[in-house]
Amino acid sequence: MSNTIPHRLRERARLHPDLPAYHVKQNGVWTSTSWGRFVGEVDEATRALLALGFEPGQAVAILGFNRPEWVIAHHAGMSAAGAGAGIYTTCSAEEVAYILEHSEAPIVFLENRSQWEKVKATRNQLSKLHHVVMMKGVEPISEEGVLGWDEFLERGQSVGPEAVAERLKLVTDDRLATLIYTSGTTGPPKAVMLSHHNLAWTASGALQVVPLGPDDSTLSYLPLSHIAEQMFTIHAPATIGLQVYFAESMEKLADNLKEVQPTLLFGVPRVWEKIHTGITSKLKDAPALRKKIAEWAMATGSEMTHLRNRGEEPRWGLRLRHKIADRVVFRKVKAAIGLSKARYCVSGAAPISRDVLEFFGSLDVRILEVYGQSEDCGPTTFNQPNKARFGTVGPAIPGLELKIAEDGEILVRGPNVFMGYFKDKAATEEVLVDGWLHSGDLGSIDDAGFLTITGRKKEIIITAGGKNIAPKNIEAALKDSPWIAEAVVIGDRRRFLSAVLVLDSEHAERAAKERGWHGDVATHPELQAEVQRAVDHANQKFARVEQVRAWRLLPRPLTIADGELTPTLKVKRRKVEQHFSTLIESMYADPNIG
Repeated sequence: MSNTIPHRLRERARLHPDLPAYHVKQNGVWTSTSWGRFVGEVDEATRALLALGFEPGQAVAILGFNRPEWVIAHHAGMSAAGAGAGIYTTCSAEEVAYILEHSEAPIVFLENRSQWEKVKATRNQLSKLHHVVMMKGVEPISEEGVLGWDEFLERGQSVGPEAVAERLKLVTDDRLATLIYTSGTTGPPKAVMLSHHNLAWTASGALQVVPLGPDDSTLSYLPLSHIAEQMFTIHAPATIGLQVYFAESMEKLADNLKEVQPTLLFGVPRVWEKIHTGITSKLKDAPALRKKIAEWAMATGSEMTHLRNRGEEPRWGLRLRHKIADRVVFRKVKAAIGLSKARYCVSGAAPISRDVLEFFGSLDVRILEVYGQSEDCGPTTFNQPNKARFGTVGPAIPGLELKIAEDGEILVRGPNVFMGYFKDKAATEEVLVDGWLHSGDLGSIDDAGFLTITGRKKEIIITAGGKNIAPKNIEAALKDSPWIAEAVVIGDRRRFLSAVLVLDSEHAERAAKERGWHGDVATHPELQAEVQRAVDHANQKFARVEQVRAWRLLPRPLTIADGELTPTLKVKRRKVEQHFSTLIESMYADPNIG
């Protein structure tokens, strides 16, 4: 039998038809759907696609927050020998139109009326789009070609199960399975083509690093148009039976996390940073005795974490201390944030501060940092439970080749490397050379095979003095401060480095209440002094030419809506420099700086 994700899904239902596949919260209660029923839902949707004339090789576009219909639609597209094409919910009408037209999707699945309005705004320009399917719970839309979810499924009643079986025969390893539209920091998104072999191999490879099974669960909340969330919500579950809980919304994420207490949680750095801020705030306000107990427990947790990261066994004295610390502190904190059952916590998609990793480690929560890109299905390297080093992104996952080019670029070769960019031969040839994926990231590999990311090749700053500087590490050092939520380093063709900073409003507001600050907090002299101390502290880590000599607080946070952040919260430097050019130029107006 073929070993693709669609085939694994049906094998999962055959082996464990009654075990839970996914859970949703309805009327305040989490309800489960079995693997047998889930595959039935996928087959119903596949038959409906065939009834609508869906052809092998076509794409189904999907636009909505994480929910069962999103996953069902993607599985149905793959099962019909086509591919899924996810669209970020934050995309504008113009961006949605671009992806629909570029992917040539004849059908799009939409979550709600607000997403329908985006499609409706440009529908007359979408030559390939023939059908719109609304997900469950949306009031009927009386427009030509728009189907409700039940109406869509009814179309499939005219198609027999044998038609699905015939399509599944066409689902081979080398066939396109999904299009991942990159949330690029420059220009329109490129469509990463991932094959069935890419996805199946990667799901199996990642599960070698973090072994999971049918008793494990995850909370699905990050964008499903991103390959990392697809891996944890679609491909890994089909491979090993991982249970998926669908979060109600980003606003209810914290509550859902406490209710579900998943055994696996994947988060981008900002998620971990917010949890970190919440815990530190409560610790700061704790009574003296409780604070002292917490400090003792955290010292014990740090010692245990570093031993485990090296794969070493603790002596009986540390084991005893850790057991007491767990009973008195760890289990209470972990239950309060939703991680009481967590076996694996993973951070990816952007660099995370070592200080944040150390902090969670001190609370007996080890976050494993992963590195990769859409072009290799997500994971390239992965810190492992007994083989981890904070400050690195781990060794290559088994079966991959990793090397550093002469200019410092990270190169990857292996079964997870993509097929190329859809309709973009030139871009494909630029990044795929002799089977090696040129990542665009800069890094170094130590003697034990651990990779450290040092910057982004295209984001290298070349100062007026001719010095090449990677801004990522400088920005990460600045963001280590609780006062700074975001940092963008400036300096290309300039005589010194500067930075525009986004204030962490939650931390600043707490400080203002505690210290009795009045008026505009951002301009308060004490706050300005705190930020300057944070910049000075970060500068100590770098050579003089890499130090930030001037800074300004931005008047507002960076946003996706204003085009300064991608949907995965990566900073678009050019947009930031354009939007805040006056503020930036003010830092270079003083001839005495530099």
